[in-house]
Amino acid sequence: MIQELNERSREVFRRLVEAYVETGQPVGSRFLAKRLDAKLSPASIRNVMADLEAAGLLYAPHTSAGRLPTDAGLRIFVDGLLELGNLTAAERASIEGRCSGSGRSLPDLLLEASTMLSGLSHCAGLVLAPKADAALKHIEFVPLAPGRALVVTVSESGLVENRIIELPAAMTSASLTEASNYLSSRLKGRTMAQARDGVLEELAQHRVELDALTERVIAAGLAIWGGGDGPTTLIVSGRSNLLDDVHALADLERIRRLFDELEGKQDLLRLMELTQSAEGVQIFIGAENNLFSLSGCSLVVAPYQNSQQKIVGAIGVIGPTRLNYARIIPMVDYTAQMIGRLIG
Repeated sequence: MIQELNERSREVFRRLVEAYVETGQPVGSRFLAKRLDAKLSPASIRNVMADLEAAGLLYAPHTSAGRLPTDAGLRIFVDGLLELGNLTAAERASIEGRCSGSGRSLPDLLLEASTMLSGLSHCAGLVLAPKADAALKHIEFVPLAPGRALVVTVSESGLVENRIIELPAAMTSASLTEASNYLSSRLKGRTMAQARDGVLEELAQHRVELDALTERVIAAGLAIWGGGDGPTTLIVSGRSNLLDDVHALADLERIRRLFDELEGKQDLLRLMELTQSAEGVQIFIGAENNLFSLSGCSLVVAPYQNSQQKIVGAIGVIGPTRLNYARIIPMVDYTAQMIGRLIG
């Protein structure tokens, strides 16, 4: 559709959307007349705006008000007229510093990245973490106290998981070490689901030289993960930022619905998972996607990859449709790249 607009219409439309992103208010012809490089009268601008409204790109919230872009208009602007900005050196340094993985597990790193994006964008930050049932690199049983141990797994994608199990009475450190070595040798490079049945069958048939206590610990360690694929985790940070842009009761109701969706997470989780089948930054504007009813909100999200160049998760922000797309899109893209490098 952008190709069907003449140069005057494109310039009026671009300036109007930029003003809306900046102020969040309806934009009038007199305001645009002062901003346009071309000398157009308010009457001429109103005629152009009427044509854009007839094309479904603008709408009037009130009879005598200025115009606002529709969701379809914002999509046209983002796809055809948006000029992406460059991250400042300070923003790049902030992203790199906050995404440093030194001494932290992947969940902690992703939470920090989500919180950082929320702060820089003044929106809610979202991270889709890798599935828990990724191929494993290491597993270890760590004694905590009499009768309890911590099961630590490290996946090939860098995900660290900790879970607590109950130990049999009289369990020794040597038996825990034996259990760790046994499972590590059989799970390395395989998912827990792939190896679980084979390990349990081997234990049942006593084809390995393990004492009875060690066998029970191994079985307990496998049982807490269960079978099948592990769950996908959605991390949400900075929801309170969305309240900073509330100007009216209608806005408050929109944010309330958004909070309800974020609490439920399931539809949003499905939408985030869609990004794992596409490369680059994905942008969902307003109600154009029917997976969830976030009318008046936009999602900007980018996938990140592991060392095998496989997409394992996604990170992004969600906020009002008047996002500063020119600034947020490269910010989300760079953060996804940084996470991919750290995982790799």
